[in-house]
Amino acid sequence: MSTVCELEINNIKEVFEFDKVAKQSNGSVLYKVGNTVLMATVVSEFDNPVSEDFTPLTVQYIEKTYAAAKFAGGFIKREGKPNDFETLTSRIIDRSLRPLFPKGYVYPTTITVMVLSVDTDADLQVMALNAASAALFTSDIPVERSVCATRIGKIDGEFIVNPSLTQMEESTLDLYVAGTSNELLMIEMKAISSQEMVEVDIESFTKIHNINDISEDELVKAIRISSDIIINTNKTYEKSFDFAKKESQSVELLQMNITDLLLSHVRDNYIESIKDAIKVMAKKERFSGLDDISKKISTDNYCVEYSIELKDVREAVEIVKKDIVRDMIIEENLRADGRGLRDVRNITIETNILPSTHSSCLFTRGETQALVVATLGNNKDAQMYEILTSKDTKNENFMVHYNFPGFSVGEAKPIFGVSRRELGHGNLAKRALESSIDKDYTDTIRLVSEIFESNGSSSMATVCGGSIALKAAGIPISSLVAGVAMGGVFKDDKYAILTDIMGLEDHDGDMDFKVTGTTNGITALQMDIKLGGISLEVLKEALEQAKEGRVHILTLMEDAVQDIVPSDALPLIEQFNIDPTKVLAVIGKAGSVIREIIEKWGVSIDLDKASGAVKITGDNKDNILGAVEQVKNISSNAKSFQKKEVINFENIYKVDDVLDGKVVRIADFGAFVELPKGGEGLLHISKISKKRVNNVKDVLNENDTISVKVLKVSKDRIELIATNF
Repeated sequence: MSTVCELEINNIKEVFEFDKVAKQSNGSVLYKVGNTVLMATVVSEFDNPVSEDFTPLTVQYIEKTYAAAKFAGGFIKREGKPNDFETLTSRIIDRSLRPLFPKGYVYPTTITVMVLSVDTDADLQVMALNAASAALFTSDIPVERSVCATRIGKIDGEFIVNPSLTQMEESTLDLYVAGTSNELLMIEMKAISSQEMVEVDIESFTKIHNINDISEDELVKAIRISSDIIINTNKTYEKSFDFAKKESQSVELLQMNITDLLLSHVRDNYIESIKDAIKVMAKKERFSGLDDISKKISTDNYCVEYSIELKDVREAVEIVKKDIVRDMIIEENLRADGRGLRDVRNITIETNILPSTHSSCLFTRGETQALVVATLGNNKDAQMYEILTSKDTKNENFMVHYNFPGFSVGEAKPIFGVSRRELGHGNLAKRALESSIDKDYTDTIRLVSEIFESNGSSSMATVCGGSIALKAAGIPISSLVAGVAMGGVFKDDKYAILTDIMGLEDHDGDMDFKVTGTTNGITALQMDIKLGGISLEVLKEALEQAKEGRVHILTLMEDAVQDIVPSDALPLIEQFNIDPTKVLAVIGKAGSVIREIIEKWGVSIDLDKASGAVKITGDNKDNILGAVEQVKNISSNAKSFQKKEVINFENIYKVDDVLDGKVVRIADFGAFVELPKGGEGLLHISKISKKRVNNVKDVLNENDTISVKVLKVSKDRIELIATNF
């Protein structure tokens, strides 16, 4: 169950929702102000201290373009390296939160803030710090103070607390303050005018501190209530640590094989502890309980007496754990989390939780959670690419981008470039969903899957969430598509097929088989076999069991789409047709007319020259209708621009043919002569007479009949010479 905390400070309503997303991190929050939604997570690796005496803290603030219902600019239609604003905001958060960590805290820690939905008037730097502080304070990391951010502006001589971006345009002061209830931790100020630099004195800072004090005090009280609830539920670590600096020791390690005696020792004395750890691992993929057990075993009398190394103990514990998991499945038809072999974990589906995006779906299955966001665009938003075997540039109009941050599995790993795994899972989801989209839909679609939590097949969660996001965005799809990951355990002549495998079963099992499809059939599949292969009978059974699980998930998805409320951010569209011969009038010379319409009404216009189809999209209905009326008026009053029939002159005229033609146009460089069998030829000024001609009009006039000879002919061009030349 998530915990919701609502505050109203300085006329701003803030909503903190704890323990709803990214639950494998040490602390997480979904933070909302109006239509702006940020997610913040904090992850610390308590089992991996550094030897140096400093806090290895990494802060990353990441803006997603789908948050504003638009595509990434530039050639690559995917978020890349952080821009200056993201980097500077990360630094502000780091400078504000780093002082909160106790001295001697030497555990790698990563704080991640993602902008998922945004208002045009949002102060993201203030919100980002408040979200990050809330996630840190309610985590099991021993930070006992919370930080609150406040921006101060000054308009007409009056201080304004947390002004809107519109108000800041009139402000003579930009002051950003972060602090606890009794301390200022970070200050950044920009005086818009030199006069303001004199006016902002110590008294001003005192006044701002008092405001921040009140805000901070209320925030601490609210988060403390939530913190007390969260810290006492499902948390692995308590807020108490020994922060003594770890001394690195050099130990000579002896090579030895794991013997049956060591395995027997582990089974005879520690099997119940390992079983208890397995139960936790079923809920949390990156659980360190086995490592703790291994360390304990390595210090008992048996291991000390025989000088058994920790790495060998770990290997023995891993073998025993794997045997326990596999025997439960094969012999008892029971899984580590208590499920039957065919059971799918509990599923919850929430749609359009991000108000400023075109559509969104939060799909949670057990301990796997994917937020899938759809963004719609036109052909200009497509991803261009080239392939080695073709000279043509191609467009990718349907993109699925899958992101797997470290916090989704409780790792304090910063987000860098896209990995091969992320590209592979995104491609699998794309293959699964692509066939369900109406082939007549040619506009650009971008799906982004943010994996907030992972314990078994986040790629299949991406497929399910992606299909619902397509539906919520109004994309014409033939049917919903669901995905399920199947597993298998084979032992001697026995085997078991598992539906909806978790990370533990993927690791210790013999098969990972992902199947996606509708109620009628399969759209994509991917199988990884750790054995030499499987029989067709086993494959058939796995596919039938997968269909059973897929239909179960599809039933839940069908129920969820009934509750979809379309996003207010969806683009408005008007489509109609005009006479194809008048399209050029709407475009204008060098695109001047259509560019003027677009700029005047703030819309996007797509024109099909062949059919005359027009599609106008935008955010304002009145502006769209204004653009529609203007396009229709231009087309109704314009002359038709018929394309002239293309004549292949090589089939009609031959070199040295002598013809009588009529002069139809005169230019500085010659005259164009209409020929009797169709088409026009060029009589160059140098070919009119043997004498030098300085001005064509001195020799020829329009409508004159002249005898000419064909000098040169090609498919679309004829060159002439006067017969009297």
